[in-house]
Amino acid sequence: MKKVFNISILMVLALVSSCNDDFLERLPETEIVADNFFNTEEDLSIYINGLYSFPGFGMYYADEATDNSATTGNREIKTIMTTEANSNTITSGWDWNYLRNINLFLENSPKADVSEEIRNHYDGVARFFRAQFYMGKIKRYSNVPWYDTVLTTDSEDLYKASDSRDFVIEKIFEDYQFAIDHVLEDQPQGAVNKWLVLAYASRNALFEGTYRKYHDELSLAGTANTYLQMASNFSKQIMDSGNFSIYNTGNPNSDYYTLFSSEDLTSNPEVIFTNINIANVKDSGAWSGVFGNYEMSPARDLVESYLMADGTYLSDQPNYETLTFVEEFTDRDPRLSQTYAFPGWELIYVTNYSSGAANYVQQLNKNFTGYHQIKGFTNSLDQDFRNDVDVPVFRYAEVLLTHAEAEAELGSVSQSILDATINELRGRVGMPTLTMSVASDPVQAARYPNVSNPVLLEIRRERRVELALEGRRLEDLNRWKAGKLMEKEPRGLYFPGLGKYDLTGDGIEDIVLLGASDVVPNPEDRETNSLDVTLIYYRAGTIGEDVDVYLTNGSSGYVIATPERGTFEEPKDYYRPIPATEVTLNPNLEQVFGWD
Repeated sequence: MKKVFNISILMVLALVSSCNDDFLERLPETEIVADNFFNTEEDLSIYINGLYSFPGFGMYYADEATDNSATTGNREIKTIMTTEANSNTITSGWDWNYLRNINLFLENSPKADVSEEIRNHYDGVARFFRAQFYMGKIKRYSNVPWYDTVLTTDSEDLYKASDSRDFVIEKIFEDYQFAIDHVLEDQPQGAVNKWLVLAYASRNALFEGTYRKYHDELSLAGTANTYLQMASNFSKQIMDSGNFSIYNTGNPNSDYYTLFSSEDLTSNPEVIFTNINIANVKDSGAWSGVFGNYEMSPARDLVESYLMADGTYLSDQPNYETLTFVEEFTDRDPRLSQTYAFPGWELIYVTNYSSGAANYVQQLNKNFTGYHQIKGFTNSLDQDFRNDVDVPVFRYAEVLLTHAEAEAELGSVSQSILDATINELRGRVGMPTLTMSVASDPVQAARYPNVSNPVLLEIRRERRVELALEGRRLEDLNRWKAGKLMEKEPRGLYFPGLGKYDLTGDGIEDIVLLGASDVVPNPEDRETNSLDVTLIYYRAGTIGEDVDVYLTNGSSGYVIATPERGTFEEPKDYYRPIPATEVTLNPNLEQVFGWD
């Protein structure tokens, strides 16, 4: 079904950003003279629309450089871990124009000739955006100056010291609460409504609660439960509304994937907010690069997190660490094959990086783990379809995960809560339910040594699997104080030795691994398989050798995705430095936790 919208909705869509996490740098106050504006509801709407900024297709790349995905590209956390990073080299993020735009609106909205309800709605949306802005700053710097007025060039507050994290967080949740109380429920598609505010408030309350609990460097653990309870309450409000449900048509092998490859998510019961794309109107489209060649390479560690189809742990399988590509996709949680290209997957969309094939064969010389991401990849020859695919910015699935985790952290999780949350997600894909009597998985327990509760460990697994490659992983690792997991070198496919291998699952060899000193035959001399398809040849070796594929043992082992991952320094690397140029301008600003 095609999306149909009136003119006002298209105006909203035109203004909604499709960037990943960079706020809009528009300066509406330079285009709008405040004395002649902010007079009508239309004025308020036009200005607020200019503040919209939500993730687009870029969210499918944001797990790069975490334990979910390797990358050969530039990522800030990768730079920090592999270089002598400092405030002269890590310089992004200290921008305040967006905040000034919000505060300008809030100072001028009382001029509008509108009802109190309408004014409070727009003020609520603006305060929601301010809360979002400041949560981004808190996550990055911990302590920042709080501004709720428009500063001028001679304002003394331009040179104030940072306010404490605790103070700013209190202000943030005052903004969220005002927005929850006043933003209207019934809003057009693509516009902020009460449920979206609650969704983000629950996400960020969970972030702050768990961050305070696990980060002893803050000395705020005593107030962690305040925010964990907020997360539980906010998420429960959404659950109790009855407005949302898990998308489930009874097709466990496709329903999950459909969420990330649909032309129209506006009526999907699971999607709280979608970044809408309309071909030839708002058509950012799905860039084919998400498929996973070159810079992006999903990791084996994420593959190993998925349960077996019967609900048991992969670590229960004999020799689970040395399963080959076809073996590791056999009898697994269906979400694995709706996230990764599985043996026998059909590639339709031909790009510069890949060629269409009925049974796609992993291109080991183009992808540095051997795994490909199909979540967020629009596998279609129809360009209009690709440009029409919507982005599920916020899903009800995350609300359920938030509620389950908050309750587990508070020590009040129960079987009824698991059934209303985690087991709703598992039910979509036909997976066995999680019970309160679950036994601990030693592999999962080793990932999070500061957690002893097996139920909480499984909730964390469920979160990783359900939200895989949607850009949530780095934030989760940060709040759980699990940054050390990113030191582990990402691994790819496992090959027990040189020779021929089946990668499509039909029992017929597709590729040949040769030694580093072997000569690849000329095209006319290469062997064909029983399907009369020419085998693909690769020379395998170690990093530094002139080969096509790097293996951990040279002639056997795991595909090596990237060189040395670097060191994650705790607690320093959970934060970012204030750029040196800003400290020069305002010496009252102080760096935190060892940054200089």
